[in-house]
Amino acid sequence: MIRIQQMDVSFLKDYDKIPMLVHVKSVYQLKKVNRGLGGVLLEEVPVKPYVKDLGRYDVAREYAHRFDITNWVFFAAFDEEEPVGASTLVCRTPNVNMLDGREDLCVLWDIRVKDSHKGRGVGQMLFDAGVRWARQEGFSQMKIECQNNNVPACHFYHKQGAVLSQINEYAYFGEKEIQDEVQLIWYLNL
Repeated sequence: MIRIQQMDVSFLKDYDKIPMLVHVKSVYQLKKVNRGLGGVLLEEVPVKPYVKDLGRYDVAREYAHRFDITNWVFFAAFDEEEPVGASTLVCRTPNVNMLDGREDLCVLWDIRVKDSHKGRGVGQMLFDAGVRWARQEGFSQMKIECQNNNVPACHFYHKQGAVLSQINEYAYFGEKEIQDEVQLIWYLNL
């Protein structure tokens, strides 16, 4: 039986032990109509499978060194006593660009589920807990970032009712390892 629990910052030492792996089998490729003036289409195309470890880019135990995490909220999913998933919601933090200076916006900063527990509703339970919390706190929207090579996440956010609102193909341009990835920003009205 999976249980979801809101956690405090002492959990962050265990948070990073939960892998955040994306099994990439396809990507959303941008198709610009009339060099973008006619819109942008996303076409899912297969690629040679690989695994991307998103945990390399986002280390939870370092959050407090980079940000004031006073207003951040952490959830964990447990199978018995084993942590099998976690999520972070960010709000009311002045130096977080993703918040756009808005007091009514929260960001789903991170959501991760161990491979052994994917497909069992753990991600849905974590997402639902975050949405409930955000609504109770009076937020009007949740902002979510993912990349064009995380097709399962795109399908998941779309299923939740989120709307793809921004496509930035140059968001990671200066980062050699990921410069070809496209940033996708979703918004969920709460």
